[in-house]
Amino acid sequence: MTAQESRWRGFAAPADAAPRRGAPRTIALIGAECTGKTTLAQALSAELPGLWLPEALREFCDREGRTPRPDEQAALMREQIEREAAALERAGREGVPWVICDSTPLVTALYSVMLFGDHSLLGTGIEHQRRHALTLLADTDLPWAPDGIQRDGPAARTGFQRLLKATLREHGIAHTVVAGDEIARLDAALRAVRAGL
Repeated sequence: MTAQESRWRGFAAPADAAPRRGAPRTIALIGAECTGKTTLAQALSAELPGLWLPEALREFCDREGRTPRPDEQAALMREQIEREAAALERAGREGVPWVICDSTPLVTALYSVMLFGDHSLLGTGIEHQRRHALTLLADTDLPWAPDGIQRDGPAARTGFQRLLKATLREHGIAHTVVAGDEIARLDAALRAVRAGL
């Protein structure tokens, strides 16, 4: 048994966790920086099972050694949407019921609003968010920790989370907040998947 398998043992996905329809569906995992999204996305992918779809923005920052300029945001949003479509196609071919989206275009759009005052991507981000079978919002109750170039600090994390929550509420986008340690978050996410079915 691997370390990851041992960590999540006892939290197997419910037997009815696969979508009832044949086509795979998406679970959106969103939240501010340093809220444990990637850890949870990988754990969910192993348990459901599902394909983990990493965040294009994070990969951009790692590759370029900087955060995106305002004029690069739209391309990053398009890339995330295209990656999601490709992941759904792959999941369909492989018979995998879920794609776990480690962040979504809505987050890119809201960073454009917060950092650059640019609302031009928001409509697309909101519309795309509605397409997910389930939206999980990672809470900010985890300690903030710098781990790369795109980390802005605890104050920025709090401000962005406030904006994200307000946007979800204003546009009536249903979501489940996941909080606590890694095990508690995975358990809450699996319960949300079962309830959503």
